[in-house]
Amino acid sequence: LGRVLFYDKNLSANGTVSCASCHKQERGFSDDAILSIGFDGGTTRRHSMSLVNALWYGRGRFFWDERAATLEDQVLEPFQDPVEMGMTIQEVVDAVKAQSFYPQLFENAFGTTEINEDRIARALAQFVRSIISIESKYDEGRAMVNNPNDDFPNFTASENNGKRLFFLPPNLGGAGCIGCHSTEAFINPDNGTTNNGLDAESTDDLGVFEAIPNPAFLGTFKVPSLKSIALTAPYMHDGRFATLEEVVEHYNSGIQDHPNLSPVLRTPNGDPVRLGLSEQEKIDLVNFLNTLTDDGISTDPKFSNPF
Repeated sequence: LGRVLFYDKNLSANGTVSCASCHKQERGFSDDAILSIGFDGGTTRRHSMSLVNALWYGRGRFFWDERAATLEDQVLEPFQDPVEMGMTIQEVVDAVKAQSFYPQLFENAFGTTEINEDRIARALAQFVRSIISIESKYDEGRAMVNNPNDDFPNFTASENNGKRLFFLPPNLGGAGCIGCHSTEAFINPDNGTTNNGLDAESTDDLGVFEAIPNPAFLGTFKVPSLKSIALTAPYMHDGRFATLEEVVEHYNSGIQDHPNLSPVLRTPNGDPVRLGLSEQEKIDLVNFLNTLTDDGISTDPKFSNPF
């Protein structure tokens, strides 16, 4: 049921877009456009975040600015956004009721044919939660060893060195990526938001501060999972980086001294980190990031368009 709702273009004001229009299966449930195109040709304010591994966001808040307290809240917002889908919730409910195939799907899911806002939200949220990554090259290698720090037998020397750089902190010769993309879902360890030094100050986009007006949240954003990252370009909340190479170079040499810069991106004396990676180390890090791609998710029929 959630899958059908996710792909149903009739749930937009003019029947031209669905959730899947901005979260494309073949793009790791993200969008290859910097900003996504809404039902009437307008563009979204931020880049479409990948939905892969949304289940593992322990904090339970969604959107780049975490304005939605739950995934059930999140899935209803795009319908009501004046740029994205241009509907009211009642119009969404009515559009679902108007289609003959839905009553049986609701009965299969909930035991009765009743169609309402709560059931639509729950079904969509459960579909999103089902999009979990467990079949990447990284996952296959991880199953071969007892410790993720060990070399993976299925990795090249470059990929294993990239993994080492990813996991080790800068003071031990690594890049310290694990500081924000921790756990083996590659999501922030404390489930909180962070500032990664894209800009020295926040002006037109204040991040989480817009939803939670605490000065500590100014210029901070949700940390997405890195699973299937090779499919989800462009990168960052504003899509400013076109390639993983550009992302790595940002962390290598471009971190800005924002007042709320994450502590893990500062040196002991308080300056923004400068990694000083060699050209080969940058290549190795990108090669490792590519091992996180789960081709199964991008091709699995159970996540595909049922129409």
